[in-house]
Amino acid sequence: MTLTIGVDVGGTKVAGGVVDDHGVVLAQTRRETPAEDPAGTRDTIVAVAAELAAAYPEAKAVGIGAAAWIDAAGATVLFAPNLAWRDEPVRDYVAKAVGLPTVLENDANVAAWAEFRYGAARQADDSMVMITVGTGIGGGIVINGGLWRGANGIAAELGHIQSVNDGHPCGCGRLGCLEQYASGNALVRFAQAGARQEPDRASLLLGLAGGDAGAISGRMITQAAQGGDGVARDAFAQIGYWLGVAMADLAQVFDPQVLVVGGGVIDAGELLMGPTERTYRDQLAQRGRFPVAEIRAAETGNTAGVLGAADLARHI
Repeated sequence: MTLTIGVDVGGTKVAGGVVDDHGVVLAQTRRETPAEDPAGTRDTIVAVAAELAAAYPEAKAVGIGAAAWIDAAGATVLFAPNLAWRDEPVRDYVAKAVGLPTVLENDANVAAWAEFRYGAARQADDSMVMITVGTGIGGGIVINGGLWRGANGIAAELGHIQSVNDGHPCGCGRLGCLEQYASGNALVRFAQAGARQEPDRASLLLGLAGGDAGAISGRMITQAAQGGDGVARDAFAQIGYWLGVAMADLAQVFDPQVLVVGGGVIDAGELLMGPTERTYRDQLAQRGRFPVAEIRAAETGNTAGVLGAADLARHI
């Protein structure tokens, strides 16, 4: 039995766990992320990993998943939108401080790897594409049984595939990115607009928001949609449509064994997965003579970061 340590680094927390080679998390710990302090964040990772290594001295390596762009060598954080890291040599610092071989990877890649090894795509042996739907959209691609990182280490930015020509402005500088039409932020934007335009169909949603369309949140939209609110359900149908279109494009490009939808928005279940799958099948109707990847909801949930990072460490 090989034990490794996985560390999931986000804007608010650094979570760590000891994981065996069956994907069982044997121990966990977490600390707050000092997001504005680059050295402090780095040392928090060290503290989490060192605590777990002391409790399980048989652990062989450390894997780190971070919400950041990682260089091609997998050693340096080039940029982290929610942390103060800029060109930060995280991997080697942690390896030296903890005394264990260390791997550093983007958080969406780590989550995708967790799904490939232990989650919705665990029966696949060759390929998988995952889109993570949260506040924004991320992604991960597995080809020939391994993560595809691209020439510069920053592949699978699937949220920035263009969905609409000259569409809604995106934070990346482009117009019409998928992230602006299929993310949690897009869900809120669609619902707020719908509530203003058709308040009679949004009575439940507006009731939850105290009558203020601008106060509508993702949690309210899910609750209202589950209660039958027309505008809330329409908002899910809209992001599901764009997600299904993107999934069809990815199936055409990669022909993967499995397509996985992850991220916090999938907690809405059929409200999101239903329109996504229907659109996906409609878009690929002419491929009826050929097999196409099944779309599955992610299964590893909040443990994805720890699981994926720990398993990547096992393959150093």
